[in-house]
Amino acid sequence: MRTLLITLWFISSQSYADTLIITDDTSLTGSFTQGGLITGYTSPLNTISFNGEVLRTTPKGHFVFGFGRDAEATHTLSVTTPGGSNVEKIIQVSPRVYALQKVNGVPQKTVTPPKKAQQRIQKETALVKSARRTQSNATSFLEPFSWPLKGPITGVYGSQRVYNGTPKRPHFGLDIAAPVGTLVKAPADATVTLAHQNMYYSGGTLIMDHGYGISSTFIHLDEVLVNVGDKIKRGDNVAKVGSKGRSTGPHLDWRINWFHVRLDPALVVPPMEKK
Repeated sequence: MRTLLITLWFISSQSYADTLIITDDTSLTGSFTQGGLITGYTSPLNTISFNGEVLRTTPKGHFVFGFGRDAEATHTLSVTTPGGSNVEKIIQVSPRVYALQKVNGVPQKTVTPPKKAQQRIQKETALVKSARRTQSNATSFLEPFSWPLKGPITGVYGSQRVYNGTPKRPHFGLDIAAPVGTLVKAPADATVTLAHQNMYYSGGTLIMDHGYGISSTFIHLDEVLVNVGDKIKRGDNVAKVGSKGRSTGPHLDWRINWFHVRLDPALVVPPMEKK
């Protein structure tokens, strides 16, 4: 097998996305920073590997992956042709500085849950993980994402949260404040893979599959308006804003995943237009 290392090319695109040329027939588009979602295109006959793991490609040659909150500075993407030629590229990922966010007034039982709640939490965690492992052939991740609602941003991806003085895991969502009952729209076409009215930590919880491991999650909902298996379109009303679970006030917590890798929703949408 012949391996070729060549220089990366960046082409400025949308304000929240760049394009990276890998070879004459392979390119990447997205945010090359921690939390970024990357879509790619290649010849359907090529094989694409990311950090040594082969990625699924659509029949037309599209693929997708992402960088987690604490992703390392360099990653390797390789393109192998049917003839055995191989091109490897080192992808540079920009680091981010995350804020420390103090959240007070959270019910103590959700900060340190009682032992009797542990079995429930484990079952609900398993449901969420299963939904995010969905490996469908949908290609909605290739279409533009839109804001599920408009309102003040009260929490950002990556921030380290301290609940009632107790440090907890980072926040992996984007919080948008709105009154209880405000309708929430699907950010892209999807199939519902989880619809739960009241989980211990996340309250009303909705997970939508956009294909090839990309999913959106809405949590702390007052009400989920769709059911598992429903096919929904971008802009459909799918839930109502709430404050259930570990929450101090009504808001939508929107999360995006590439399987288990947590991405930043703010990096897949244009700046929010004023209401």
